[in-house]
Amino acid sequence: MTKRANIFKAAGAAVYVIFVVLSFFFGYAPGKEIGQNFISFSLAMLKILPCAFILIGLFEVWVKRETIEKHLGSGSGITAYFWGILLAGTSVGGLYVAFPVAYSLYNKGAKLGMFFAYIASSAICRVPLTIFEASFMGIKFSIIRLVVSLPLVIVSSMLLGGYLEKKGYKITKKR
Repeated sequence: MTKRANIFKAAGAAVYVIFVVLSFFFGYAPGKEIGQNFISFSLAMLKILPCAFILIGLFEVWVKRETIEKHLGSGSGITAYFWGILLAGTSVGGLYVAFPVAYSLYNKGAKLGMFFAYIASSAICRVPLTIFEASFMGIKFSIIRLVVSLPLVIVSSMLLGGYLEKKGYKITKKR
């Protein structure tokens, strides 16, 4: 990252903090609400992320690369997508937990299409979210949404993963 980009990031963060502080000082309601939402979101992340990262660390140590390669790797076939959707559906923490888990799966040998399928499935078919949705929208709506969206996730993940793998794309660590 360039020095200029770091300066812009620091300036943006400073403008945000000044805006929120001045909003509380002058009683500007939208700015106060933005600050309160930031604090609320930060506290929610602090409750979930440490436990999630501990579990991801244990996953890295306990689960063998061969197991992931066998069930989610390039030779696994279509059943890998169902395993990925099942794993994503039972996870908690939203997308800010799904991305590190997906990256860990990829590093252990999951194919690139599985990376995309896991992230997309984490966004649309987590069990607690689906139960919450069904209680408000109805079970029929939730079933129709899952029946329509899951095949689209599988097909788009397969196509995007296959295309990017043919192009030689790799997810690398940022230095």
